[in-house]
Amino acid sequence: MKFYSTKDKKHIVNAKQAILTGLAPNNGLYMPLSIPKLSSQFFKNITSLSLNEIALEVSKLFLEDEINSKELEKIVNKAYDFKAPLKLLDRNLFCLELFHGPTFAFKDFAAHFMAQLIGYYRKDENQLLNILVATSGDTGGAVARGFYKVPGIRVVILYPKNKVSKLQEKQLTTLNENIVAIEIEGSFDDCQSLVKQAFLDEELNKEMLLTSANSINIARLIPQSFYYLSAYAQLLENGVKKEPTFVVPSGNLGNVCAGMIANKMGMPVENFVIAHNQNNAVTRYLETKEYEVRETIPTISNAMDVGSPNNFPRALELFDNSWDKISKKVFSASFSDNDTKKEIKRVFNKYDYVIDPHTAVGFLGLEEFKKVNSNCAGIVLGTAHAIKFMETMKEVLPKDSIKISSEVEKLMNREKIASQLSTKYSEFKEFLISNK
Repeated sequence: MKFYSTKDKKHIVNAKQAILTGLAPNNGLYMPLSIPKLSSQFFKNITSLSLNEIALEVSKLFLEDEINSKELEKIVNKAYDFKAPLKLLDRNLFCLELFHGPTFAFKDFAAHFMAQLIGYYRKDENQLLNILVATSGDTGGAVARGFYKVPGIRVVILYPKNKVSKLQEKQLTTLNENIVAIEIEGSFDDCQSLVKQAFLDEELNKEMLLTSANSINIARLIPQSFYYLSAYAQLLENGVKKEPTFVVPSGNLGNVCAGMIANKMGMPVENFVIAHNQNNAVTRYLETKEYEVRETIPTISNAMDVGSPNNFPRALELFDNSWDKISKKVFSASFSDNDTKKEIKRVFNKYDYVIDPHTAVGFLGLEEFKKVNSNCAGIVLGTAHAIKFMETMKEVLPKDSIKISSEVEKLMNREKIASQLSTKYSEFKEFLISNK
C-alpha cells in the first residue's frame, strides 16, 4: 500500500515510511493512494467474524505487501484482548462501548495496534525512536500504556496543565520507565503546535529519530476502522437491516475519519454525525462553507477540546474536497456543558445507563439528527468510561452510580512525575535534546 501527502500528492511513500515518520513534509497528512475494498464474501460472513478476525482482514489490505499474514495475526492478537460490544438501549438506539481497554477509552484500540506495529518495524533497529504525543486527555494515557516498556522506544507526552481529569493525568504521569510526561502551560492546540514544530525542525531531526502517535499518524486511523466494522456486524446480529448512522463525539476528527475509511472500504453507512462540544469547527464549516480556526474553549468533555482539528484535511480528502459531497453524508451539531450534564441525567433516568461527558455529546448529536431523520438506526460511539470523569459525574448523578475499582484506587494513589514547560518551542526543543 502506498500513501500520499495531503499537501503534495506527488510525495508518495510506503506504509512503513508513512507510519514511522508520522507527518509528511510541509505538515501534510498521509492518506492511502487508493482505499482498498473489502470483498462481498467478507460482508456476507461478517456476523461470524470476531473483532480480531475483522482486524486481520482489514490489516492485510493495508499492510500485507510489507508484513506477512502470520506476523499481522500476531500483531492483532497481541494488541487486542478486549472487545467493543454494541449495547442495545432502545429500538434503533445503540451505544458502541469502546471503553473496555486498559485506559477505559476508545484510543486503546489505536494505540495498542500501533505499538505492536511500530515495534515490529523497529525490531532490528538500534537507534532510539522518540514518539511525540500531544493529548487533550485520552490519547496520552492510551499511547503510554500501549508503548510501555516497548524496547527501543521512548514516548514523550505533552498535555495542557489543569485541562485533563485527575484520572487521565495519573494515566499519563505514573508509568515512567520509557514514558515521559510534560505539563504545558497552555491549551491542547499549543501542545499540538509544539509537536508539529519538532517534526519540521531539521536540526532536531538530525539529533534524534522522531515520529508521532497522534491521529496525524495514519497508523492510528487504520485500527479504528476495525470497531466500526465490528459494530456493523453486531447491528446485523440484532436484526437491524437499515444502514447505520454513526454518531461520533469529535475533537481532532481522527475517529470519524476512520469510520469514513471503513465506509469507503464497502461498509454501508447512511450518515455520519459529528457531535462537537463548544469547539465546533465542523459544525460551523457545514453551516457556512468556511473553515475557521478558533481558540480552544475548555469544557467538561476535555478530550474534544480542539480548536484546530488535525484531521480536517483528511475528512475533506475523503469527500473529494467538496462541501456539497460532505454535507450530504455528514451532519454536525455542537452543545454546551449544561446540555451535556442534562443529557447524562436523561440517559441515566431513561435507560439506567451511565455515560461520560463525551458520549453524552454523542447522544445529543443523535437527538439533534433525529429532527432530520427520525427513523435512523443510530450507533453512538461510547468513547470513554464515566470513571475517567468522576469530578463531573459526582455533580450530575447519584452518589453510588459509578463504582471505583481497586485498580483505579491504586492508580490514583501513585506519584505524579511530570516536567513543566511553557508554550515556547525553544524550551521544548532544549528539553528533548538535553534528555535524549
